[in-house]
Amino acid sequence: MKKQQWKPGNMLYPLPAVMVSCAREGEKPNIITLAWVGTVCSDPAMVSISVRPERYSYDIIRETGEFVINLTTQELAYATDYCGVKSGRNVDKFTELHLHPGKAEKLKAAPLIEESPVNIECRVTEMKELGSHHMFLAEVLAVDVDEAYLDKNGKFQLNETGLLAYSHGEYFTLGKKCGSFGYSVRKKRKNK
Repeated sequence: MKKQQWKPGNMLYPLPAVMVSCAREGEKPNIITLAWVGTVCSDPAMVSISVRPERYSYDIIRETGEFVINLTTQELAYATDYCGVKSGRNVDKFTELHLHPGKAEKLKAAPLIEESPVNIECRVTEMKELGSHHMFLAEVLAVDVDEAYLDKNGKFQLNETGLLAYSHGEYFTLGKKCGSFGYSVRKKRKNK
């Protein structure tokens, strides 16, 4: 196998394509699409998002210290792309896309996107200026899930939502399951 070496860059794909909602109190809310998001810690639950300082949502998040990560689905693919290429300076994205802002229980102004199956309410704990993007570290204050995806036992069926991923300029939905956590070390059952 022959490989080429390229200049340093971010080739860590696929990534979740999420819509992050934010707002200042008394102003119209905004949505920004991000793929540079991640889990940072499980106890306490923490996440990170990276945003370019010139983006409209950047100042809103920096000033308010809060945002909501809204997971996206195949049905939200158009809105996800639109919110990544249009600026909230010029467009009311909620109105334009017929999305519905919902009340976050733990935040002052940042809304949920009602159409999203999972909304992660976040409060910024730290911001790091890293270069082209600044990273917001945030504590997860609440997770809101769409009851339509609860099975008869109350278990959330996240993988049934048609989650969206971003890879090298393209959007994909999750595909065929090829294993589950720990399957490589589980004891094999003998057929009875």
